[in-house]
Amino acid sequence: MSNTTLSHLEQIKADSRHLRGTIEEGLNDAITGAISDDDNKLLKFHGSYQQDDRDIRDERRKQKLEPAYSFMIRARLPGGVVTPAQWLVFDDIASTYAGRGLRITTRQTFQWHGVIKRNLKPTMQAIHNAMATTIAACGDVNRQVVSSVNPQLSSQHQLVQDWAQKLSDHFIPRTRAYHEIWLDGEKITSEPEEEPIYGDTYLPRKFKIGVAIPPTNDIDVFAQDLGLIAIVENGVLLGFNVAIGGGMGATHGDDSTYPRLGSLIGFVPPEQVIAIAEGVVTLQRDHGNRTERQHARLKYTIDHNGLDWFKGQLEERTGITLQPVHAYHFDQNGDRYGWEEGDDGKWHLGLYIESGRLWDEDGLQLQTGVREIAKIHQGEFRMTCNQNLVVANVNTKDRSKIDKLVAKYGLDGYKQQSGIRRHSIACVALPTCGLAMAESERYLPVLLPKIEALLDQHGLVNEPILLRLSGCPNGCSRPYLGEIALVGRALGRYDLRLGANYTGERLNVIYRQNIDESEILSTLDTLFASYAQKRLPEEKFGDFLVRSEVIPAPSQKLIPIILDAVV
Repeated sequence: MSNTTLSHLEQIKADSRHLRGTIEEGLNDAITGAISDDDNKLLKFHGSYQQDDRDIRDERRKQKLEPAYSFMIRARLPGGVVTPAQWLVFDDIASTYAGRGLRITTRQTFQWHGVIKRNLKPTMQAIHNAMATTIAACGDVNRQVVSSVNPQLSSQHQLVQDWAQKLSDHFIPRTRAYHEIWLDGEKITSEPEEEPIYGDTYLPRKFKIGVAIPPTNDIDVFAQDLGLIAIVENGVLLGFNVAIGGGMGATHGDDSTYPRLGSLIGFVPPEQVIAIAEGVVTLQRDHGNRTERQHARLKYTIDHNGLDWFKGQLEERTGITLQPVHAYHFDQNGDRYGWEEGDDGKWHLGLYIESGRLWDEDGLQLQTGVREIAKIHQGEFRMTCNQNLVVANVNTKDRSKIDKLVAKYGLDGYKQQSGIRRHSIACVALPTCGLAMAESERYLPVLLPKIEALLDQHGLVNEPILLRLSGCPNGCSRPYLGEIALVGRALGRYDLRLGANYTGERLNVIYRQNIDESEILSTLDTLFASYAQKRLPEEKFGDFLVRSEVIPAPSQKLIPIILDAVV
């Protein structure tokens, strides 16, 4: 894309010598707990953000102290798969360097919060020594590749996990900056290395890839820049349906920004998926907006130029003619809980982890509990995009040992939980996220019991309803795909959005703007009463709201597109 004026960040990337900048010098500056703003932007490419504790920001200002700076570190773990040995290392990192325990993100990886500057390098090295990395977990690159976690389809999971790993490896930046800064690698004294996929300024914005296995859309495949839907028949992976242009971010008051569902454009066999993925990424590299970051995601590139144009350019660039979309069906969006037997005879235990917070508090010992499981577990752990955890590949003889630990440490809460609690997601928000306008993670435990009480009054407490909380409109918790969603505007005030569907194939719409908790609860009470009285058999809440015209049918749907293209 030809731009006359690059944004400030584009210039920082161009001048960074492939993500080096002056990060190392900033880390060695003992006078401050921070690094420069320019280097913080580059640090994201290395998998870390500089933050400060906003709860005490004003008090420190009054005391003429700098903010309480610390860093969030995010791992790159394709498909969210972790070995027990890795888990124990990551748990130790949380106890040694982080300000609180482990946190599972909405892209099925770990974040460690509260790491102070002098501990950044030891933490990165510890992650590396566990055969993992943080590079490209953030920044204007392809980030964590997510993959469906369906415990009943174990053989299919392995097929798809292999491709998630291949995609992740293919899009790792080639710069040696990470090794130089964090792993004491030999410094390059000549011209920095080439980035054959990303170029000198990487991508215009972040890029996300996800792989789903029908019938479960547990990764929100249509929220991805590049969504791949695995088509498996008789245990054979035939290939992938390709969806492009999904994205959740928006800005309050700016109608030129919006969430968007990915558009299905065709099908490719497995041997062509890497080439198609690279074609999508490099088209975005070359044509994405580098002057206005709020319009730099792939969804805007597609909408600006047209979907037919993008598909034509993709086929021309790759030399691949996309085949018609293959038939598939999604029946749910959430996770499975409790024991499930896989098609290979191994067992998988799904555990609910509220907002992904794996630490010991309020009488529960969740972090300790999983640590003890990791000490005896012979399989693997799988994190989900709904912030939950699967203890995977358990032999029948080992189930009782794990059950005892689950009960002992309070990990068995999923047995008594409401339908809406089991399908809730919340972003981190305050106090660490610099973008947060309202509470999210800390508000969910306060709000959920009040919503559950309303549902119970109407006989709906066991109904599965997708609830998403977000402290701002940027969409880390994918709020625009919630049947009920709260998007923060200010402390204690939210937009109430309604009407997405249970399978993640329809966006919701704003129902009430900038309202407080009392208005949220009174509005939901009225809607729950109507739903209880007038719903059709098996009708989900979001579908009821659309059918009964409580909300208008959202303009962007996927079902007609799918039906028109099915072969």
